[in-house]
Amino acid sequence: MTDSKTIVYFNGQFVPLEDAKVSVMNHTFLYGIAVFEGMRGYWNPEHQQMYIFKMREHYERMIDSMKIMRFPITHSIDEMCQLTIELLNRNQPKIDTYVRATIYDDVNAIGVSIGEKTQFNLFPVPLGDYYHGKGDGLKVCVSNWRRLNDNAIPNRAKIVGAYAGAAIAKTDALKAGFDECIVLSEDGNIAEGSAMNLFVVKKGRIATPMTTDRILEGVTRDTIMELFEKEFGLEVVARPVNRSELYTADELFLTGTAAQVTPILEVDKRTVGDGQPGELTKKMRERYISVCKGEKPAYQKWLTPVYPTSVAKPSETRVVTKT
Repeated sequence: MTDSKTIVYFNGQFVPLEDAKVSVMNHTFLYGIAVFEGMRGYWNPEHQQMYIFKMREHYERMIDSMKIMRFPITHSIDEMCQLTIELLNRNQPKIDTYVRATIYDDVNAIGVSIGEKTQFNLFPVPLGDYYHGKGDGLKVCVSNWRRLNDNAIPNRAKIVGAYAGAAIAKTDALKAGFDECIVLSEDGNIAEGSAMNLFVVKKGRIATPMTTDRILEGVTRDTIMELFEKEFGLEVVARPVNRSELYTADELFLTGTAAQVTPILEVDKRTVGDGQPGELTKKMRERYISVCKGEKPAYQKWLTPVYPTSVAKPSETRVVTKT
């Protein structure tokens, strides 16, 4: 977890975490008017290096979210990438680390509208296995709650307020004794997990829901589709996926920045395959992690190294501390 020594980027300055605060009247707190991205830095002890996985792609998606929300573009992608690298250099983590980037409506007032001023914030959090303690995989249920329609709150934008729906669906699943849930679109097709994409394997064929089925256009999802083709010669078909396909699948797994590649072992108390992680799932999970940790030279283009081999410590002139 973060502590009082953690440095964050907040409202244009690097400050201690305890100094990064917004008003209780802020539009993000009152109405969820903000967009965000989460990305992982993977620590490779052999290389003594932290690699950020597909950082630029995450910020490209954040720009798309901002366009949907009518937020002004105040930082270029290059600027956001450089600030992320500086953030990690200031904190010097030597463990897999999640970086949350948020752009929020910097208005302190009652009233449902989007203002013209935003702020860009960053903070790091140590993050290992997102589903730690869940054994070899997850037991999930199909939620009674549906994914929001694109004409309500578009799922291709990572809008903070939209995740209230994900929180309700997952909490109901947890209270019912499951580890996670799968949410349907309004027309009854499979959409995704509470906040991650889904893949289905049947007789060696791999499918994933289409982007038009109310899913987030996942950076990890795109990566997995490409890796299946390049590494294993297998095509992933994006198509409508029916609920009953979950019950007859040979393998199921979830993907995402936090989830990485996580097997599903049971759906609605029906065993998936033989009740163990499938062979394709295991191979992909291993390959994906090795790529993220910089162990596959062919995919270095997806990684941004954080720590220079020889560099002076970051200037402290931009850090604000309490007096």
